[in-house]
Amino acid sequence: MIAVDTNILVYAHRADSEWHAPAEAAVRSLAEGRALWAIPWPCVHELLAIVTHPRIFDPPTPLDQAIDQVRAWLESPSLVLLGESGDYWPLLERTLIRGKIAGPQVHDGRIAALCRLHGVARLWSADRDFGRFPDLDVLNPLTDNQ
Repeated sequence: MIAVDTNILVYAHRADSEWHAPAEAAVRSLAEGRALWAIPWPCVHELLAIVTHPRIFDPPTPLDQAIDQVRAWLESPSLVLLGESGDYWPLLERTLIRGKIAGPQVHDGRIAALCRLHGVARLWSADRDFGRFPDLDVLNPLTDNQ
């Protein structure tokens, strides 16, 4: 199963992104495909926070349009949403300690732990910070061969 990180979702959503076309195509291929794919719930939250923020985008995406985008992805019958369960804390703890994670990188550790918890084979991300998690296979679908 492939999981998709926030930055790929933002690029897929924002037509003014230089990476919009390849990101939109990549996410569409997952959403329209038969194979299971995933979005961690924290990435949904982060997407909404980023695209609607007026200091990040001028103009920001109106909240109703951002919500419509999430709804469209949620309609994919092959989508799995990744959230915490009872087994999450020990995995997060190990992930943070092994990666020597602190500060804002805790969010990335959370995504990495959720991916491992749910058996994700690969995370699509343009964020190089995920290299701190060597047991998570990360690929940038915008620049790397899939």
